[in-house]
Amino acid sequence: MKLFPVRGGIHPDYRKERTSEGAIVALPLPKALYLPLQQHIGAPAEPVVKAGDAVKKGQLLAKGAGAVSAPTHAPTSGIISAITEVAAPHPSGLAQLTIVLQPDGKDEWAELPAALDPSTASPEDIRARVAECGIVGMGGATFPSAVKLGLGTQKPIETLLLNGAECEPYLTCDDRVMREYAAEVVDGARIMARALGAAKIVVGIETNKPAALAAMTEAAKTFADVEVVGVPVQYPMGSERHLVQAITGLETPARKLTADLGVVVHNVGTARAVHDAVRFGRPLIARVVTVSGGAVAKPQNLEVPLGTLVSELVAFCGGLTEPPRRIVNGGPMMGQPLPSLDVPVIKGTCGILALTAVETNEQPVGPCIRCGTCVTICPCGLVPVEMASYIRKDNLEAAATAGVTDCVSCGSCSYICPSHIPLVHYFNYAKGALAAQGREQRKQDKTKELVEIHNDRVEKLAQAKREAAAAKKAAAAAAAAAQVETPQ
Repeated sequence: MKLFPVRGGIHPDYRKERTSEGAIVALPLPKALYLPLQQHIGAPAEPVVKAGDAVKKGQLLAKGAGAVSAPTHAPTSGIISAITEVAAPHPSGLAQLTIVLQPDGKDEWAELPAALDPSTASPEDIRARVAECGIVGMGGATFPSAVKLGLGTQKPIETLLLNGAECEPYLTCDDRVMREYAAEVVDGARIMARALGAAKIVVGIETNKPAALAAMTEAAKTFADVEVVGVPVQYPMGSERHLVQAITGLETPARKLTADLGVVVHNVGTARAVHDAVRFGRPLIARVVTVSGGAVAKPQNLEVPLGTLVSELVAFCGGLTEPPRRIVNGGPMMGQPLPSLDVPVIKGTCGILALTAVETNEQPVGPCIRCGTCVTICPCGLVPVEMASYIRKDNLEAAATAGVTDCVSCGSCSYICPSHIPLVHYFNYAKGALAAQGREQRKQDKTKELVEIHNDRVEKLAQAKREAAAAKKAAAAAAAAAQVETPQ
């Protein structure tokens, strides 16, 4: 397949060799599992269990709330000990409502939904099963997968693009999934293509993963609709917009979806989860997590029950060899710092990194020297130096006009800046502030609409009263006139 150039990008230090050659290891069940009700983009799930309930593995614990939401299931059998506030795996460290499950050690399965035959199941049935099993995007975005699989009902989808690029340094969970579960990944992709109505499947894998490329090519060789492609090693190739551009040559317009180009992108881990859900009725209750970084004694990839505390993963990997400068949820480029190790693994946790001071390479921030390097490497064609200047002056409107909302927060500009200016932090702040302004504006508009409806209703009632009074007055006058005209 012919590939197309993608602008900008960088080549950060590789650092995948620490975990890439070791097989995935199953983490033993911990003493407690902490399952936040918000593990996805959208509305938090709503509990259907209470403290003291006995549950089995795979049992529904919380149902999805609304069209964009996802349910939560029990990763093992045990007792619900509490539904309480627990620190979230988020930089803020703020607490969120969480179901606490005490495993009983039996790991006894609940009765699961009957298996579906993908060759005969309707797209609607497949999407319903994916929604029922709580599957979300496992590349880190955590958008409910059933909603994304429904895009085929809104616009014609020609291609399902399976994202195996995994361009973040350190992370190798997708690499190992493709090596060890290639057949399941390909099967899940074909099931998703059926749900989307896509005739073609392309699997994009960076060429620094030759074993994954070989395994996926072997698993796909009997299917004419599946093509496995090696893409250039260029961060952020894992961004869906840039992967689509590299493979199709099509650039996704600002504020549009890749689906508008006829392409939908899903992660390889999501494909494996879809295979398990449709073929066996298994909900998403565990995932593969890369545990790495210079402060980790024995970096490796672990199959982890959702809700396990990060501290359990680190302890299983031999603990820390030195106090880490930073704990990161995800990759070093786009991941989020964690407030502590006492937060749970959730559906979008693809990596836990304990980075040393040498690895973070924090330097004093210097003045911008107007070198233009950030402009050259920006994969979105933006002008970071200009946007940062507007944001420092708190001119968010100008920053929005300059395209800050089109920034994918890849961090390339911050990585390459010779003055060590945390550019991506400025952009994330601006996007958050603009989103908050948008929410406030929508709230004000809704309030104005409700006030207008209220005033209109009050005016109609007043008008009705005036008309009734006038009618009553007219009737009284008519009656009086009739009485005067009647002969005595």
